[in-house]
Amino acid sequence: MKLIFISITSLILLHCAIPMQNEQAAISEKEIYDHISYLASDELEGRKPGTPTGDKAADYIAKHFNQLGLTLLGENGKQYFEVVTSVTLGPHNSLSAPGIEAIAAQTYTPTAFSSSMTLEAAVSFVGYGFMIDSDTLNWDDYDAVDVKDKWVMILRGTPENEARSSKFDKYSSLRHKLLVARDHGAAGVIFVSGSKFEAEDELIDLRIERNLSQATLPVIHVKRELADQILAETSTTVSDLETKLDAGLKPASLDLDIVLSATTDIVQQEVTTQNVIALLPGSDQELKDEFIVVGAHYDHLGWGGKGSGSRRPDTTAIHNGADDNASGVAAVLEIAERFALSKKGPKRSILFMAFGAEEMGLLGSKFFTKNPLVEKSQIKQMFNLDMVGRLSPTKPSLTVGGTGTGKGLEDFLLDHASDRAFQISSTPDGYGPSDHAAFYVEDVPVLFFFTGITEEYHTPLDDVETINISGEKAIADYAYDMIADLGSRAETFTFQEAGPKGPPKGGKRGKVKMGIIPDFAAANINGFLIGGVVPGGPAAVSGMESGDVMIALEGLSVMNVYDYMSRMAEVKSGQRVTVEVMRGEEKLILIVEL
Repeated sequence: MKLIFISITSLILLHCAIPMQNEQAAISEKEIYDHISYLASDELEGRKPGTPTGDKAADYIAKHFNQLGLTLLGENGKQYFEVVTSVTLGPHNSLSAPGIEAIAAQTYTPTAFSSSMTLEAAVSFVGYGFMIDSDTLNWDDYDAVDVKDKWVMILRGTPENEARSSKFDKYSSLRHKLLVARDHGAAGVIFVSGSKFEAEDELIDLRIERNLSQATLPVIHVKRELADQILAETSTTVSDLETKLDAGLKPASLDLDIVLSATTDIVQQEVTTQNVIALLPGSDQELKDEFIVVGAHYDHLGWGGKGSGSRRPDTTAIHNGADDNASGVAAVLEIAERFALSKKGPKRSILFMAFGAEEMGLLGSKFFTKNPLVEKSQIKQMFNLDMVGRLSPTKPSLTVGGTGTGKGLEDFLLDHASDRAFQISSTPDGYGPSDHAAFYVEDVPVLFFFTGITEEYHTPLDDVETINISGEKAIADYAYDMIADLGSRAETFTFQEAGPKGPPKGGKRGKVKMGIIPDFAAANINGFLIGGVVPGGPAAVSGMESGDVMIALEGLSVMNVYDYMSRMAEVKSGQRVTVEVMRGEEKLILIVEL
């Protein structure tokens, strides 16, 4: 990594001089390089959200938009929002009942999404916490008990924890069970793991969830030993109740003759970050009220470390993120410049956006779609450029996702693909691990441009020297041509669903599952041979195939099925991980959202 000591002002003047209006508007390889060189420099320390260097990256983008004469939206081009960067136990956690004094972080813990409050109330055991009324399944754990203003104790998981796929899966998440409890008037929730569900009985980690939001009531997780003390007057145990429920497949709820008092104290460390947004107004009196979004996220992993998403979590070093995603931002800046300097602008308006906190769970794009600065129903298309800097010189292939999200979108894509310096590999799904997913969920057709994952992904080695500048220019020119065409044609594309609007459900037994079937007969293989991939599961959605040999997960080696199980034990629901596989002689790195 090369240190670059240069101020933002001087860099803008030296590296990003804007051509005058009478010059030929064109996307410049030199300017692509200059943008990436600055955004991926050590000076910006990996552009972590809520840091001064992350803010400097946002300032750089906003100043460039302003120099182009674009209309800055929000507060001088910034749309601010808060993100949670850490969750810790506060000093005022307690839990007690007659004859019971529990210690936080030892026999129980508030969950990361618990509210901070005090509750003294009676307790009811409500089995798995189900209320299911469907054509094929009926189960109501709340029918025989009145839980209003009480604590409810709920088993994690389902009666079919061992099953690869279960009819109970859609009702098994902690959040879903919490919602059902709240709907029945419960004042607090106590989760406990049965011995079949999790023999080790470890407490839930206090970790940041993607899209962390607090519950409106206290939520705690207790160890079985503590739960059995709470159940003592019933002469039964958590394991007894789990066995009874699993065997009978019907509710076994109980009102308990005990009052439990607890104070939950959760400290969420929040920081402010921002999206950067600028508008190029359309030239047509009617069509200017329709919008095309052209976006890329500008944040990255900062100095890395455990929990950052780094594939080298034990290494503390600047993760410059040249490909991820200074490359996408550079493309957006150059596309914006070409439009701003063109003599004939598009009829529709174009929103140029640099999203914050994408690496934390698409937080910036989700914030915008929930708090749009234009009429959301008038957003007709979203173009997302994320990691477009590593076009292979030997096998140039550009992956474009979302081609099934608009009627005729695939043909439109291919019509513009002739005589390009790369081949197109298209996928129809609208949902995926980047900012276009936030727009797809809101029924906006999307296109996602991506040149693939390389060895440097989410490591300190993702530097500007690895970028294929001419390849990125070819991709930016391609995207510009499509945006210009769509910006002025009579009709846009009608939205249609293409795949699920959320991540695939892979978790069973409280452990996260990838949705793969091991090949236990394989021998003498340096890795973990995948015998099959569950359709619709996280692995399948990522592009994993039967016959792939997994060799690493999150940058850590996987030599056999036991290594795989050990690595997966550290993975949490909602986490996005990288998996390295060998497909024949080719090594692939896939993103799996769990």
